[in-house]
Amino acid sequence: MAGVPTLAAPETDRPLVIGLSLSPTWVRAAAWRRLDSRIEEVFDLDFSVDAARRAEAAHLDFVFKPDALTLDPTVLASALGFATLDPTVLLSAVAARTERIGLVTTASATFAPSYLVAREVQSLDRVSRGRAGLNVVMSLGGQQNFGRAHMPPSDERFAAAHAWLDDVRALWATFPGEALALDRDTGAFADVSAIHALPDRPGRPRGPIDVPSRRGARIPILQAGGSPAGKDFASQYADAVFAAAATTDSAAAQREDLRARAEARGRAPGDVRVLPGLSLFLAHTRDEAFALHAASLDASDLPQSLAGLSRLLGIDLVALPLDERIPAALAAGLQREQGPVGAIAALIAAGITPRALARSAEGAASLHWTVIGTPADAVAQIVARARAGAIDGFIALPAGSWGSFALFLDEVVPALVDAGLFRERYDSATLAGHLGLS
Repeated sequence: MAGVPTLAAPETDRPLVIGLSLSPTWVRAAAWRRLDSRIEEVFDLDFSVDAARRAEAAHLDFVFKPDALTLDPTVLASALGFATLDPTVLLSAVAARTERIGLVTTASATFAPSYLVAREVQSLDRVSRGRAGLNVVMSLGGQQNFGRAHMPPSDERFAAAHAWLDDVRALWATFPGEALALDRDTGAFADVSAIHALPDRPGRPRGPIDVPSRRGARIPILQAGGSPAGKDFASQYADAVFAAAATTDSAAAQREDLRARAEARGRAPGDVRVLPGLSLFLAHTRDEAFALHAASLDASDLPQSLAGLSRLLGIDLVALPLDERIPAALAAGLQREQGPVGAIAALIAAGITPRALARSAEGAASLHWTVIGTPADAVAQIVARARAGAIDGFIALPAGSWGSFALFLDEVVPALVDAGLFRERYDSATLAGHLGLS
């Protein structure tokens, strides 16, 4: 492929896992004003279907739809902000128009009832024939939309999330697909002895769920969060972690930490796949790519930057006054962390404000691994991280233009196939199969 070097395959025991964010990162900030942005279609189904079909043609493992459950109307004066379609509704429609690519929806363990989420995701898994995945988040805002005056502290949200996800997974098993007999001759519809409720516990769901699972179903769990509580949660439950890792060292450190935590819980170290977000400002020349990046910085979206930093740190920066010092106590447990988290914790301890943090070199650089350049530049960085044992894959966040999105799928992914890092074609039909899960 022109301009993309042929690289030897790195030493790895399985191919990279590659996902694509279906949130239109390529129209963020001022990028929506480009003539090729397709901004008029951003709330239409065809926009996401086109992106998902292109990702499927490149044999990506999954498309992933984040969610925020909150909207700042003032942002809409000049940018998209967090305006979005409901992820499960959208992915159910995408499921009918795709065949093999995984579909990872997002649900809030802070606000969404576990029975409702279990029912929706099991329904998505049925209608997609096994392609559903669940990204579990602890919301960082939006409490006013659920009748709450205050957001619970981070430690309370994570403690509640453990019980919430236990309930979701238990509910999936209350109506196993194997219970369906569907015997016309005898009139036996189902073996009711295989369908069960959960124990009666105050404030917890009973079931059984009213959606049968697929036979042998395995719905993968994703999770995002770089705080100690987030890593502990991921080590227990997650099949993959959407990580913020700006450097190879920070990515490697997170991967090593998560593998050790998983092993301490009795899981195999490789059971938790570390997938950094990869922000891609791609163009045919580096000058064009840097121009895309500069345009993004000129109209940076402060609420989104703070939300991303909040996910990275596991503390809520969104609700704080923009120009008052961040309480040092919020970062007290983060100062021992290495890499970008520790650097940001030091700034908070020194008295930085949310606005200044989002504009600082540490804050701006720490959100995601970023490549600004040509497809060849992106391939070289991905191969280098894979060879360094720093990643199990990544979630692509094409940025700056629709052209950046197209270059990623049309040039970067095929080059990774040529390098022996990614599959040439699908060899499974389910998301669990794509991820190599039993």
